[in-house]
Amino acid sequence: MPSIERLSTPVGVLTVVTNPDALLAIRFGDAPDLTGPFDARPPLHVDVITRLRAYFDGDRAALDEIPVEPGGTAFQRQVWLMLRRIRAGTTWSYRQLAERVDRPAAIRAVGAANGANPIPIVLPCHRVIGSDGRLVGYGGGMERKKWLLAHEGVLSSPLW
Repeated sequence: MPSIERLSTPVGVLTVVTNPDALLAIRFGDAPDLTGPFDARPPLHVDVITRLRAYFDGDRAALDEIPVEPGGTAFQRQVWLMLRRIRAGTTWSYRQLAERVDRPAAIRAVGAANGANPIPIVLPCHRVIGSDGRLVGYGGGMERKKWLLAHEGVLSSPLW
């Protein structure tokens, strides 16, 4: 049975959903759309919260080894898991992401999958930018995207 926790962070409240094996979802805010029976705290839950706190305290690698179960279609999972290869402090364009999943002509589909990412921050969709270097789209809002990229040491760009 999943566990749910709300965590205050510099980018606002995160609602974190885990099961004993993996992180299932992160939502910005109190996530009223998450309902159902939840366990008090399966063992993985504490580790995820500890790692999220460490990330926000400056440990950019703290989230790298969190096991995830994002669900979705095979294509979405391929895109979401590829996001983990974008190291903190770097960005990829949507075009680069499409090329890395061997779908270079599917830039829009990759963008749609990226936008449907159920585990933002841990599956770092905020590290994907436009091919012209502009910050584009982020389900958590552009201010959060800017904060996360600054937190990870991505240098300011005149396009931002």
